[in-house]
Amino acid sequence: MLAAFLRADEGMWTFNNFPSDVVAQRYGFRPDTKWLDHVRLSTARIAGGCSSGFVSANGLVMTNHHCAVGCVQDLSTPQNDMVTKGFYAKSQAQELKCPNTELNRLIGISDVTARVNDGTRGRTDQEFTDALNAEKAKITRECTTGDDVLCEVVSLYGGGRYDLYKYRRYQDVRLVFAPEKAIAFFGGDPDNFMFPRYDLDVSFLRAWENGRPAKTEHYFRWSREGAKDGMLTFVVGNPGTTEREHTVAELEFLRDRKLPDYLLYLSELRGILTQFQTKGAEQARISSTMLFSVENSIKAYRGEHAALTDNAAFGRRAEREREFRRKIKNNPRWTSEYAGAWDALAEAVRRERSLATPYLMIEKNRGFRSRLYTLAKNLVRAAEELPKPNEKRLPEFTDAKLPELREDLFSPAPIYNELQIETLTFSLTRLREELGPDDAFVRELLGRRSPREVAAELVNRTQLKDVAFRRKLFEGGKAAITASGDPMIRFAQQVDIHARAIRTRYEREVEGVLKKNHELLGRARFAVYGTSLYPDATFTPRVSWGAVRGWEENGRRINPFTIVGGVYERHTGRDPFALPDSWLQAKGRLDQTTPFNFVTTNDIIGGNSGSPMINQNAEIVGLIFDGNIHSLGGAFWFDETVNRAVAVHSQIILDSLDKVYGAQRVLDEIRPPAK
Repeated sequence: MLAAFLRADEGMWTFNNFPSDVVAQRYGFRPDTKWLDHVRLSTARIAGGCSSGFVSANGLVMTNHHCAVGCVQDLSTPQNDMVTKGFYAKSQAQELKCPNTELNRLIGISDVTARVNDGTRGRTDQEFTDALNAEKAKITRECTTGDDVLCEVVSLYGGGRYDLYKYRRYQDVRLVFAPEKAIAFFGGDPDNFMFPRYDLDVSFLRAWENGRPAKTEHYFRWSREGAKDGMLTFVVGNPGTTEREHTVAELEFLRDRKLPDYLLYLSELRGILTQFQTKGAEQARISSTMLFSVENSIKAYRGEHAALTDNAAFGRRAEREREFRRKIKNNPRWTSEYAGAWDALAEAVRRERSLATPYLMIEKNRGFRSRLYTLAKNLVRAAEELPKPNEKRLPEFTDAKLPELREDLFSPAPIYNELQIETLTFSLTRLREELGPDDAFVRELLGRRSPREVAAELVNRTQLKDVAFRRKLFEGGKAAITASGDPMIRFAQQVDIHARAIRTRYEREVEGVLKKNHELLGRARFAVYGTSLYPDATFTPRVSWGAVRGWEENGRRINPFTIVGGVYERHTGRDPFALPDSWLQAKGRLDQTTPFNFVTTNDIIGGNSGSPMINQNAEIVGLIFDGNIHSLGGAFWFDETVNRAVAVHSQIILDSLDKVYGAQRVLDEIRPPAK
């Protein structure tokens, strides 16, 4: 197995199972435990879907602009649109607290597989899910020593292994620097997941603790030279979700049903938001971040769907499964223990086909796309769940999750009625279309009213925009929720009865079966392959290795680097290829040959946005912000010939801070020492 991996820079590896020997055989460098520990402690996960890295001893954190733009948007006003204008705190006192941003730094990993297996042994279906959730809740509660600690039980290898991850949690996170969106997302959606690219997709935040900048012993120094062609590179971050261990039956369902359905939903939502933006400058401002997220998702899911409809690639994936099954079949003991898992998973997928629509629309909020509704739902469920013993609660309401829940519920981020009405109207309309106008639940919710009438009444009459009101409901518990006459709270209570019912059925007939049998297949993989394979991504810290390298496409060689001069050649003065004034004025100060963006063979996926790219000395040489279009198939398999990670070059980050923005305070913190 090691020899097989020597032929490819494949894998998103955990820190406690990193194949240093493979890297050494291919590139001549062997990361040791000290190196891996330093790298792990220098990175941070951004709760909600991104990665970042510490770059100074004073809690300075580097990530992507598109990972920090939610904070920038929340801090903006009609008079000061920092998404458009950018932001730079010239002093520590000017650093602005993000309303709802949390950083998690992984400080410990321990194996809890035996304990989890003891707690779930002999259980099946719903009983298995309940026992698994209960054991996880017990373990995380024992681990959590305060609000500054986050503990998670992570399922790896489909449940073949369970590790306890202990994080240092930072909930006081402040904005230090963000460029204009025009340069951070230069090229817009047409250039997204493409290369060549010219994006300064970078922002700087700072972790604070006890009213002062956090002291961080471990952080990444800056490389003096940056990335070079052929250089060995490492990406350290939190890849979100991959399905490389999923069965062919599951991938077929994803290809034929789940992805097409979600693409249709998102495409319609994009149309709603695009039309909303034409109403005026303020409507465009308050919806821009949501529209970016939707457009990004559409392109990503289209790429995944294209990968799954590639018959040759899918055929290779199917053959790999057949080979695995043959190995199990050739061993009588393995056949007895594991062979039935594939049929059980196929049956669960069959059941999922009939349950997916109501589950996604009702329980997963696809029919209720509204920040106000989500707040109401969480308040209603918190009142029901928190009085229960910790191990009996829904997983998202266990003690380990309470700091995150409170931060979200009490976030002062602005909520805009007009946008809330548009998105809730859209999703209620989709709910009626998907379930049918004669569905009893739909008739109960809407009655004789239109989706827009219901949305407008709920949004305009609710008091949930008031943080103090939300806090009063939360602290008052079930009595306060029951007594509340707030229409959105009442609506959430009405939905919750049905949502809990469909969730229970889904967990019993689908999720429990999937988890139990993926665990069996995980053990089967260990039996056949040992730990020489890496687990699917789980939005937990991983390391990948690769090299700066272009690729061949349609008989043409794609150079791994773009340069500063290219962004000026690409400038048209019209969105999305319009440079901001700061860059037009700085043209004469910038070396036009300085590297701007570049590509590597590192294995990444969504969630790696904001990941530091480092050299073997653990120095910053770049910042991951995207992949090329071929990388989208990386959710299911890896092809080193064309899959590429896309990064901002470390030198253009320094040059832009210096010659475009005059951000001397940030530059002084990160600038590499003189030779």
